[in-house]
Amino acid sequence: MTVIDMILGRHMLTLGETERALVMRKGRFDTILGPGRHAIARRHTEVLTYDLSQPRFTSDLIDALMRNCPELAAAHFTEVRTGADEVVILVRDGRAWDVVTPDSRLVVWSDAGPWSVERIDLNAGHEVALPVAQRLMRSGLTRALTSSEVPLGHVGILSVDGVVTRQLPSGTHWFWMLGRKHVVKLVDTRWQAHEVNGQEILTRDRVSLRVNLSADYRVVDPMRAVAEAKDFSAALHLSLQLAFRKTLGALTLDDLLADKVSVSEGAAAHVRSEMAALGIDVGEIALKDVILPGEMRDILNGVVAAQKEAEANVIRRREETNATRSLLNTAKVMADNPVMLRLKELEALEVIAGKVERLTVHNGAQGLMSDIVRLQD
Repeated sequence: MTVIDMILGRHMLTLGETERALVMRKGRFDTILGPGRHAIARRHTEVLTYDLSQPRFTSDLIDALMRNCPELAAAHFTEVRTGADEVVILVRDGRAWDVVTPDSRLVVWSDAGPWSVERIDLNAGHEVALPVAQRLMRSGLTRALTSSEVPLGHVGILSVDGVVTRQLPSGTHWFWMLGRKHVVKLVDTRWQAHEVNGQEILTRDRVSLRVNLSADYRVVDPMRAVAEAKDFSAALHLSLQLAFRKTLGALTLDDLLADKVSVSEGAAAHVRSEMAALGIDVGEIALKDVILPGEMRDILNGVVAAQKEAEANVIRRREETNATRSLLNTAKVMADNPVMLRLKELEALEVIAGKVERLTVHNGAQGLMSDIVRLQD
């Protein structure tokens, strides 16, 4: 401070390129100073300095400044206001800098720009276009966004404030999280297997057993499946239970065990018809397992064992009869042909000779050919 400054009652203020000063004299707005060296009156003067590295102007004085000095405010500030159904992306030098939500206001230093404004009308929908979402993600401005991912082989059913609106394909979907609740329910559209295990059945002959059912299905109309049923998988489960409890209960145990891999076509058609009304395509339906109680299983095992034993006895008697008949035929042939009888004796002699230590033959070869062979050890 020089002597002249003291005489004139002023002091010097130096501002850098990124600094600004709001000067108030006698409680009223006087001017806004830019970079350089400025002489400021010392009495009845208040100076507020700001750094442009923080472009947002958050002072409580902004309303009074814009109301009382509109030209001064317009020269130094950029104001952004949004409506009730509007979002603004504030762009600084080509890069998204901030997101202004509905019914909001933002004031920034104009010299911290250049600034531009991109307005988005929420009346057209709360879904955010993927390029816009990616741009905001790169700038770290996703606080007002929410996302839902729909995997491959699935579709998403979008509900806005509890109302189902539309179907979403696979991919990532972004929404403005501004006063509305977005829920995406995933629906698998691939072929799936549904199991009904441990279903209790009472057959027509009053035998209690458990069966396991399996059905292949896929969702062909996801919107209808979600709208018509709280849980379409549970609806399929109940339809299979009721249809096959009725049809299988009309069969005897023997009928059920005779063809356990097939199911009633009538029951299958009924299930397919019910599920088609929900947008579900039902494929193959199979009766996988028939599980008998322990005591019934033992009884059936005994019955099967007795049947097999009886079959074995029949086969054994048949073979014995065939063998006896064969022996009788051989005896008849030998009785009518002495030479053949002698040949059988010689065959027997050959077998015996291989098993004894010494064999004595009387009358030589003639005895072998004509007499009864007598063996002497």
